[in-house]
Amino acid sequence: MQAAVALADADGIESLSMRKLARDLGVEAMSLYYHVKSKDDILDGMIESVIDEMALPAADAEWKSALGERAESARRVLGRHPWAISMVDQRTTPTTMRHLDTVIGCLRHAGFSIAMAAHAMSLLDSYVHGFALQEASLPLDESGDIGATTEDILAQQGMTAAFPHLAEMGVELILQPGYAYGNEFAFGLRVILDGLEAAFTAEARSRA
Repeated sequence: MQAAVALADADGIESLSMRKLARDLGVEAMSLYYHVKSKDDILDGMIESVIDEMALPAADAEWKSALGERAESARRVLGRHPWAISMVDQRTTPTTMRHLDTVIGCLRHAGFSIAMAAHAMSLLDSYVHGFALQEASLPLDESGDIGATTEDILAQQGMTAAFPHLAEMGVELILQPGYAYGNEFAFGLRVILDGLEAAFTAEARSRA
């Protein structure tokens, strides 16, 4: 599956075909069918390979730091494999199910109700996948900087007057030394985890 993942990383998931994969492996396309039933089997295996790269919490881990580490890990992994962002939730495999089950187990061990665990997973995964999609879509340079694009936009005649608030953000934030869009992830993650902690505490008090 590593060859298929490497092919998708380099050229996008649209480039993946049995013929191209066979060529990269140095075999005939038909010989692949001795190992897999269809392209769907390959896609499932690719997603399992990506999921395996993501950090998983131990069952008895402190939930807040464990989920934070998982979120940061998932974002890094999806950044390496942007083609997988739209596929992670589409394909159900033993590996994806085991990953989700482990996260639920960590939350349940910490005292989360099933409903609150579902809220936590939905909120965090939506944020991670959405942020990863934005990073893959924005015109960022290799360092994660969007400054060059911002400068080009602000240099267009009339842009500052037409969009003063965007111009203010560009000049006072984005174009300042050290700014990188990726740094926004930590802020959002902290807000979400703090909010979940408050909701979890309130739920626990209501049951006491």
